[in-house]
Formats: sequence, structure tokens, C-alpha cells
Amino acid sequence: MNIVENQKVLVADDDAINREVLGELLKPEYTVLLARNGAQTLERATRHLPDLILLDVMMPDMDGYEVLRRLRGDPQTAHISVIFISGLDRPEDEANGLKMGASDYIVKPFNQTVVMARVALHLQVVRQRRMLERLANIDGLTELANRRRFDEMYGLEWQRARRSGRPLSLALLDIDAFKQFNDRYGHPSGDRALRSVARVAGAAMRRPGDMAARYGGEELLLMMPETDALEARRMAEGVREAVIALNVAHEASGVAPLLTVS
Repeated sequence: MNIVENQKVLVADDDAINREVLGELLKPEYTVLLARNGAQTLERATRHLPDLILLDVMMPDMDGYEVLRRLRGDPQTAHISVIFISGLDRPEDEANGLKMGASDYIVKPFNQTVVMARVALHLQVVRQRRMLERLANIDGLTELANRRRFDEMYGLEWQRARRSGRPLSLALLDIDAFKQFNDRYGHPSGDRALRSVARVAGAAMRRPGDMAARYGGEELLLMMPETDALEARRMAEGVREAVIALNVAHEASGVAPLLTVS
């Protein structure tokens, strides 16, 4: 599916005609959400986490400046890009909006071609930022989450487990006699074997919140929220058996003639 089609734009304007015009303009390329006032903008931004908000400055209940201030004050929405669309056309109005953290400022009456070009530009920036964030969180060899990402998500899941009282299980997988594997077959073969084990571990983590991460050289971590010890052992055992089923020869192992994990 096209990444651009998946991107969400929230149009926030108290004028129904402006909402309709902008909505119809954007719908062919983006998922469009609409809000008619400041409170609705905040609620939909928190619930849907759009990639971009087109925000009217002059709204009756809460102006755009206050909406932006609240968006930036909430860690969940602080990262969302905002373009002000306003009838205030003085340079100081535009400067004020940009100083507050808006990504851009478009003056009404707006030109539809300009709006589409600005939206496309800012959403491209959003996509590039997310790609960089993803690369920063991925282990280059195994393509699993790296240690940094694991530490971040473990902290969040630990706090969530404390609040809910639900279990949080971890399993540490270590490839048996991996140094001997590298010595016998060479490091390129060791890298291929590690990637194979990583694919098996990643495939086993199917539920939302489950995570497979590279913890160290040949150590992988499985994080399983809302999973008790018995179920976690069953899942880890499934990974162990799936690694044996890879049928990767390991004649230098003292455990088995095949690649195994403990």
C-alpha cells in the first residue's frame, strides 16, 4: 500500500465551507479528518495522531495558537506538524505562528495549488523523519529492534504493567557455541545464521506489544506484555524448536550437531 495514501491530515476550521473545500482537495491523496473547533481538534489529534494538521488561527472557543500550545505540551502530540491557515496576513502574525512551533503559515484566501504543494512538502519531511527514526531503532545485521529501542519500549511496558497489574515476561535467547560456529564456518556464515535465528524470533512475536530485539552479540530478547511465565515459556520453547528446524549444521557444537539456542 502506498505510504502517501496512508498519511493522515487533520483539517481544523470553524468555517464549514473551508473544511469542505480543504477536505475535498486532500481526499484523493490522503486520509482526511475534520474538526470544527479547538476542543475537537485536540481530541482528534490525540485519538488519531495525524501526520499533519491544517489549523485555522481564528476559532471561537479556542484559537489556533492555544491549540498549538496544547499540542506541543502533550508528549503524544508534540511531534505533529502544524500548518496555520489564517486570514491574518501581517508579517508579525506569520512570525508569531512560526515562533510558536508551526511548520508553515498559509494566508487566506488560500490558493489550492499552493496548499497541495505545501502539504506534500511537509508530509515528505514527516516520512523522511520516520525513516530515520526507524533506522536509528533497528539493528543493522538482524533487522530486529536494537538495544536502544528495546530499553525504550521495556521502560514503557514496565510502567504499563505496574499500572495494570498484568504480567510482563522476558526471555533471553543465546545461540549455543556461537564462537565455535564462527571459528568453524567463518563470520559471514555466522552472520547468516544469526539473521536466520532473528527471523524465527521476530516471526514468533505476532501480538501488539510483543518485541524481538538484539540484546548483544548472539543474544536476542523476547518481550511479551500481558503474558504469564507459563505462556512465555511456551512461546520461547516454540522459538527454540523453530531454530532447530532451520537445520543449520554446527559440527563444532557440544550441544547438538545443529545450530541451537538456549
